[in-house]
Amino acid sequence: MSTTENPIHFNSAAFNTSAARLSQCPEDMGAEVAFAGRSNAGKSSAINTLTNNSRLARTSKTPGRTQLINFFDLNVPGLRIVDLPGYGYAKVPIAMKEHWQKHLDAYLQKRACLRGVVLVMDIRHPMKEFDEMMVGWCETTGMPLHVLLTKADKLKKGPMQSTVLQVRKALRERLGDGVTVQAFSALKKAGVEQLQQRLSEWLLNDDEAEPAEDVITEA
Repeated sequence: MSTTENPIHFNSAAFNTSAARLSQCPEDMGAEVAFAGRSNAGKSSAINTLTNNSRLARTSKTPGRTQLINFFDLNVPGLRIVDLPGYGYAKVPIAMKEHWQKHLDAYLQKRACLRGVVLVMDIRHPMKEFDEMMVGWCETTGMPLHVLLTKADKLKKGPMQSTVLQVRKALRERLGDGVTVQAFSALKKAGVEQLQQRLSEWLLNDDEAEPAEDVITEA
């Protein structure tokens, strides 16, 4: 943070529980930040890079493998990061997708301790249908949004910067200062500090801290 050392140690993250529905979630107290994203966007890899733990969030070559809401406790009591189910390429029955949708919506609408959403997008394929749905939900509810454009190492610097600027411009027209956008690379561990700062601001509710710089990360 700007004036004192950040008390959150993200590498302390430890699995708490998995929930298939809202009633199975941990007690609705403290503060948590949720990661959402389409299957194949690199959400699990981003969480693992954030926490410096390659085994924390499940990664799989089979998209849509994660079907539960997974909660991870941080070293500060009552603070958590949450891994929401992935959507998109998952080869699962329509009924199961509808089940996920129903309980994801219940979590987003009713979870009082939710402080912000990190929306993970592949920088090469931003703003797909699921992304639009999540942005629309944040627009309606006023929930703070941080967009993580992953796999930035897959693009050269020019196209990477251009994509960040385009996504930022489009979203700020809708969400104003309620959204920040950054590039991120799990492979090169680029953008980790910026992500940690944004999460810390939300989780600690530090109104006096300077906002995380909305900059383009080198990847």
